[in-house]
Amino acid sequence: MLRKYHYAFGCYGIIGNQSELVVIKKHGGPYTNRYDLPGGSLEDGEGLDQAILREIREETGLLVQVYQQLGITSFKYPWDYENWHFNQHFCVFYDIQKAVGQLKGEVSQFDGQDSLGAVRVPLKKLSFTNASPLVMWAKLYLINPEQMNLEDQTFSTWQVLQRPVF
Repeated sequence: MLRKYHYAFGCYGIIGNQSELVVIKKHGGPYTNRYDLPGGSLEDGEGLDQAILREIREETGLLVQVYQQLGITSFKYPWDYENWHFNQHFCVFYDIQKAVGQLKGEVSQFDGQDSLGAVRVPLKKLSFTNASPLVMWAKLYLINPEQMNLEDQTFSTWQVLQRPVF
């Protein structure tokens, strides 16, 4: 039996407030050329907490000092990649309550790095036309944390952008 879904799993940090959010400039995968949350896949044997700390440092230059895991959800959408026609992206979200250091607009590039650097973007400028579903989930969380919804989301369409929005 052929699998239709590609599965992705990662940890993602929400660094922001009710007016702005730290995002990365994505250059790989289904969110290419969009804003995305800092985070990503685990390395061999790495724990969730270790992964979020490492990913935020690599993709933003910030060192996380205080954080809290919020929960996990997934986003499903059509995406033709290799032999698959759909993607299901499992995301463990973290509220980054304190991070120190200088936000890097450009970051070191290495095999597996899909961030071009980080920026702060006003929440009002983030939409599905320029951001990943993760960013849109984070935006809603920052606006009203009491309404946090961890139900899986399914999108009938998804477009990989050919030109960057940043």
